Amino acid sequence: MWSLSAEQQRDLALKLTTFLSHYSHLSDSYIIEFFSEDLWNSLPTSWQTALQDLTYPQVADLLLDVSHKDRRYPSVWPLSLLAYRATAHALAFPREHQQDGGGSVKPEEFLKNESQSSLLGHIFRKHVKPKKQHEIRKLGVLVKKLCDHTGCDRVVDMGSGQGHLTRFLSFGLGLSVTAIEADHVLVATATKFDGELLQALEKENQKKNSGSLLPVPSSMPHHLACWVNPKASWEAFIQQLQASDCVSEGVLDPSGPSKKRLRGFELKEGLPVHCTRSQDSNKDKHEEVPAETSSQQSVRREGTTNQSHSDFILTGLHACGDLSSTLLRHFINCPYVRGITSVACCYMKITTVENPSPPGLVAPPETASESDPDPALTQFGYPMSSWVHGLVGHQLSYKAREGACHAVEDYVRRLREGSELLKTHCYRAMLETFIRDTRPELRRAGIQTIKKAHLLPFTEYARLGLVRVGLPPDMALDPGRVEAMLKQQGRVVVFFSLALLMSPVVESLVLLDRMIYLQENGVDSQLVPLFNPNFSPRNFVLVALKSRGWSSKQQINP
Repeated sequence: MWSLSAEQQRDLALKLTTFLSHYSHLSDSYIIEFFSEDLWNSLPTSWQTALQDLTYPQVADLLLDVSHKDRRYPSVWPLSLLAYRATAHALAFPREHQQDGGGSVKPEEFLKNESQSSLLGHIFRKHVKPKKQHEIRKLGVLVKKLCDHTGCDRVVDMGSGQGHLTRFLSFGLGLSVTAIEADHVLVATATKFDGELLQALEKENQKKNSGSLLPVPSSMPHHLACWVNPKASWEAFIQQLQASDCVSEGVLDPSGPSKKRLRGFELKEGLPVHCTRSQDSNKDKHEEVPAETSSQQSVRREGTTNQSHSDFILTGLHACGDLSSTLLRHFINCPYVRGITSVACCYMKITTVENPSPPGLVAPPETASESDPDPALTQFGYPMSSWVHGLVGHQLSYKAREGACHAVEDYVRRLREGSELLKTHCYRAMLETFIRDTRPELRRAGIQTIKKAHLLPFTEYARLGLVRVGLPPDMALDPGRVEAMLKQQGRVVVFFSLALLMSPVVESLVLLDRMIYLQENGVDSQLVPLFNPNFSPRNFVLVALKSRGWSSKQQINP
């Protein structure tokens, strides 16, 4: 758990920006350009000599694994290389959470059954992958502790997806939850799963002949299908929470960022019916959603009347891009938000002054209102704090932020296992060279993932890849060049590992910037490595409380 003083935060930010700006040529490099940009020779000659003959397990032990103690070097490493590795490890926030089995690949809750958490009720495991089971249980318990500390029983779950966390908070922990999700298809799925879970609860209760029945929540989750405008005021955000376009009320706005969109809900013979347009017909087809039971309808009515301006906790589990920074700004500005738990992801989708519209940025729906902008909320997703904004070299490129999403622990496992998957970077870098030889303007052309590429010979991989960029699949490839580049696969792996060392450092700066933003606005925060990083790579949760007779410096033990 990281809880730093204001001075410590500023000092660490200065060290991070200094280090990252000095080695930006590594964090900004694209491994697919290894051959076309001669990346190996961009390294100091002394580094090349020390690294070129390392085995894959040695790369894992000597470069990437911060916890590895028994380092045995096959040769004398230059001090500059040792300093680079040591500084990268020292500046990054520690990612291990010791309460969860240390460095084990899977959390203890999955030792008996690798697909079912032993600590999560079976009704919350349906439709939920093991990784998400681990996350919703741990984050849910932490959110409940914040609610207990603040006396709040309301939670707003931002970027709620299919509602897995929402259901655990509501049905499992008894909280009143409003879930906001921009993708209408996901919202409809979440509502369907809510009904399934409540029916499962009722069946469990019917099996009980004694008075010890499973609890039924006091209110159903409220799902809002809407886009949260990062430039809107907190008042506009509160208005969204009170909006009537709730799936549970049977109304959906058909516009939105999803490629698959619902056209609305209508009632037919007492059943909520999902209306979609068939792709091969102009006629509507109807997909029935299970009817609500009488108790579900009762719970729904009671929950609807309880929504008001009461205080609440904001949470976001892997809220993408600017959504996490938007949550933090609403937390600071809105008087009704008492606490926040923010788990971020997709750092490459964060807006910056240098890149205000990064690839993958979710565009607002056509019906989104641009009215009521708040001048105080027109900042970009990074940096958020005035301190980091004023530091020389604070800029983070799209590539650096994309690299911060990589899973170091997963790559270490591949190295130690000598996985065939390690050859894919070399394959793509080789293909980039042949593409540029023919079409120089096709720099970093999108190939997308080629299934089981590591099991293919390079010639077959190239045939599949060339077609995707509009080049003939039978284009001649010099066998001599192919063989020579394949022999450099080890160097490709080493260079990628050197750049991967920067990933936790970049992530640390993004998260530290948010901590400093909160501190500049009078709120202390803590950064908790809540999830097992071997299981859930984006494992940090930023936790903060605004004091109302409660000290924000009090620690919340997850």
